[in-house]
Amino acid sequence: MKVAAVPAVAAPAASAPAPGARPSRVATHSHIKGLGLSPSGDALDQSAGFVGQRLAREACGVVVDLIKSRKFSGRALLLVGAPGTGKTALALAVAQELGAKVPFCPMVGSEVYSAEVKKTEVLAEAFRRAIGLRIKETKEVYEGELTELTPTEAENPLSSYGKTVSNVVIGLKTVKGTKQLRLDPSIYEAILKEKIVVGDVIYIEANTGAVKRVGRSDAYASSFDLESETYVPLPKGEVHKRKELVQDVTLGDLDNANARPQGGQDIMSIMSQLVKSQRTEVTEKLRREVNRVVKSYVDQGVAEVVPGVVFIDEVHMLDIECFTYLNSLLESPMAPTVILATNRGTSLVKGSIDIVSPHGIPNDLLDRCMIVKTEPYSRDEVSKVVQLRAGIEGLSLGEGVVAKLAGEGETASLRYVLQLLTPASIIASLQGRTEITLEDIGEMNDLFLDARTSAALMSASTPKP
Repeated sequence: MKVAAVPAVAAPAASAPAPGARPSRVATHSHIKGLGLSPSGDALDQSAGFVGQRLAREACGVVVDLIKSRKFSGRALLLVGAPGTGKTALALAVAQELGAKVPFCPMVGSEVYSAEVKKTEVLAEAFRRAIGLRIKETKEVYEGELTELTPTEAENPLSSYGKTVSNVVIGLKTVKGTKQLRLDPSIYEAILKEKIVVGDVIYIEANTGAVKRVGRSDAYASSFDLESETYVPLPKGEVHKRKELVQDVTLGDLDNANARPQGGQDIMSIMSQLVKSQRTEVTEKLRREVNRVVKSYVDQGVAEVVPGVVFIDEVHMLDIECFTYLNSLLESPMAPTVILATNRGTSLVKGSIDIVSPHGIPNDLLDRCMIVKTEPYSRDEVSKVVQLRAGIEGLSLGEGVVAKLAGEGETASLRYVLQLLTPASIIASLQGRTEITLEDIGEMNDLFLDARTSAALMSASTPKP
């Protein structure tokens, strides 16, 4: 099937950075925003950064519905397909469909082979990092623009010389009114530490006395082109209010915070912290204690558990011990969503002598998996992906470039042609052009080889015995 020459493709105006601004980093999957499904669950031709893989996206959409309805526990999603067919993109899209605040913890199967910690500990850490905890706390605060700051001094009872601050009187103003407060001298010290002055918008926690500077009131804003100050509007509502604060952490964060307590300030404590290894194993006893505290928070309605996504790429690199431990992790009551990916067919299970299984995964774990296959991209789909990536990277493609890259993507690989885009733009800029032409792509083919061409050249140059 031939693809007609595509006219010049320019990047959207929004992708171009502003003059003097630092350009944002473009990652491999920056264009993936979701699965790109219709409300009825059908895959759209080109949506949310996805092109092709209609059946795989629809299957992942069903899995997302199962996860949201909490009916996917004890199971895993296995993505199988050739390299460069979008397995990682599908896993990332599933995580984004679940929500922006859902933890996503990607890893590669070979990461478990560490000299510092056990293989099972690496898997346990990944699972704990993928379990979020949303802590909701309602606090009584005093919030407003500081209109008065008057410390009251008194004779120091401990010394006949000098005076000390006995209390401080502050005034706070909001849209609804003003309020004068008489506060402890320790809060005055916190105000001085935060370098707060009259005209700043602050809030003070009633329970702890913690003081935070939000910014400068916009009533003091000037017309300068460049300022170091951050201006905020006058707070709405009353000065004294109840404010709900939400903090997102993971169980991995709680484990590490409790596994590495802060030592003393003496020289021996400091030296022991320097000598201690950077990575330590978290005991199962500590994890059970953290789980107990988290469960009590959940029962009180203070916190909410947010199961995330663990993505293990090249899962066939795990050995038989890891697969056994993975089975037990899947049975945990707080297990996250597990997505596995592999490009292997029937192969030997790593760490065993005679266990041959599909995808190099033991049958007992395969029985827990819902398997989704990814298909190789067609020439038309490769051309759409090339145009999409050119728009994301802010590149302009000349006439015939998309058709040439689509043909090479079909014979070589999609990853190979996408990697040629940015180097080709550099060659074009050195020639004083803003548009990538066919000559630039030809020069890229001479400079950088695809895997098949490189292997053929090496085979031809290797002397035969």
